[in-house]
Amino acid sequence: MDVRQKGLKKLNLSDLLKSLPFYTLSHSTNPEILSLENDHREVKEGALFICIKGYTFDGHTVAQEAVNRGATAVLAEHPVEVEGVPVIIVSDTKKAMAILADFFYGSPTAHLQLIGITGTNGKTTTSHLLNEIYAEAEEKTGLIGTMYMKIGDEVIETKNTTPESLTLQKTFKEMQDKGVSTAVMEVSSHALVEGRVWGCNYDIAVFTNLTQDHLDYHQTMEEYRRAKGLLFAQLGNTYAADKPKFAVLNEDEEASAFYKKETAAHIITYGIDKEAMFQAKGVQLTSEGTEFDLLYPGGSKKVRTKLAGKFNVYNVLAALSTAYTAGIAIDTAIRAIERVKGVAGRFELVPNDEDIAVIVDYAHTSDSLVNVLKTVQPLTAGKVFTVIGCGGDRDRTKRPLMAKAACDYSTHAIFTSDNPRSEDPAVILSDMEAGVTGEPYEVIPDRREAIFYAIQSAQAGDAVVIAGKGHETYQIVGHDVLDFDDRAVAREALSSRKKEEK
Repeated sequence: MDVRQKGLKKLNLSDLLKSLPFYTLSHSTNPEILSLENDHREVKEGALFICIKGYTFDGHTVAQEAVNRGATAVLAEHPVEVEGVPVIIVSDTKKAMAILADFFYGSPTAHLQLIGITGTNGKTTTSHLLNEIYAEAEEKTGLIGTMYMKIGDEVIETKNTTPESLTLQKTFKEMQDKGVSTAVMEVSSHALVEGRVWGCNYDIAVFTNLTQDHLDYHQTMEEYRRAKGLLFAQLGNTYAADKPKFAVLNEDEEASAFYKKETAAHIITYGIDKEAMFQAKGVQLTSEGTEFDLLYPGGSKKVRTKLAGKFNVYNVLAALSTAYTAGIAIDTAIRAIERVKGVAGRFELVPNDEDIAVIVDYAHTSDSLVNVLKTVQPLTAGKVFTVIGCGGDRDRTKRPLMAKAACDYSTHAIFTSDNPRSEDPAVILSDMEAGVTGEPYEVIPDRREAIFYAIQSAQAGDAVVIAGKGHETYQIVGHDVLDFDDRAVAREALSSRKKEEK
């Protein structure tokens, strides 16, 4: 990205390095820096190439290739063999990248209202609800999350829930240039630990919930909780009147007490079971959605939403309390909530005329699966078929828990593949089966076959829950990314069923 095309001031290397307190420089040439890149394949003439050592690839090994592509300077953690360009040595290139990116793009999050949402479940739904609320308030928003990035109505594909710091600052600058006033983003625990959000000047940090997940990475629940807490600790330690900081916490979650101690920010609470600043009372769950009375600092309001389940009441409360804290009128926020029909892959109904409730959901933790199945049970008088798998190369300890949740809360549990990645699907399924010794279930490793089996087995009045992948349109098998969409496969199965009935 050429800075001259984006209205940023011209920067030479010496100007850029003023943002770093300590470094060594190989020689005194002072090239103009037109862009920052940490992917050597994206380097163009005038770039500063930043060498990042990752889990599987070390950018230091391709420094010369970056120079061949036009890099005029290289940032590294140790000397690299390159010809004709200055090499800047720092102790931590990831930290330096965050600092340089913020400086290079003019600290864009200082000029945006930035809302960060963290938690095991509910981040995507809450962020999309907030996006709808801001649209109702006629404010242009940016959205960064699991499904994609959005700038206004423009959709941009993403690889991670939370991108690297350099990508984030580029994106925030683009949002700023395109008239975005508020950016809403999901913040993963991985991103917090790995420093991807260094340099992000959050105004509001939101916590949804904490249940077992990612223990392959964090090892313990205590470390997982601490990782999430970094978002609140990093809100800062001052009370600037022109840019106050808020922590919006789920009062019904035990971890919120920990986060209250982690942050100096103003505390806003929401909940159902415990008294909170934003509390849902008289919750009524129906086949048409959910109703409740919202008690909030300004009084009380009736809220009706098409979103089903108690877990979605929490998502709605998180969105309403955050929007109100940000200064949006409560009536505006509620109007938006009432208009939302759903979020892709989150308790998404697959329409059919077979009188079978076919639900696709992203639930990939035992807690989220239980929430979905508890929501389904009162909505159907018949049987509940659950198709569920677990991802490969991920937390193995949650596999038996997922299997047990499926057996405990559905009448027919069908274990299958999710994204096996490099693992043998049979090993993953064996891990799942270890949690349900003696309980009835079926194993159908082929996910398409499992979905077809569930839908063909269901009768009118039954429900079929296809869990784990939600909005995803692919399946990762080995190193291959295959086209696979649970919703599309479910539609195929329903169509096949209908043909067989004729």
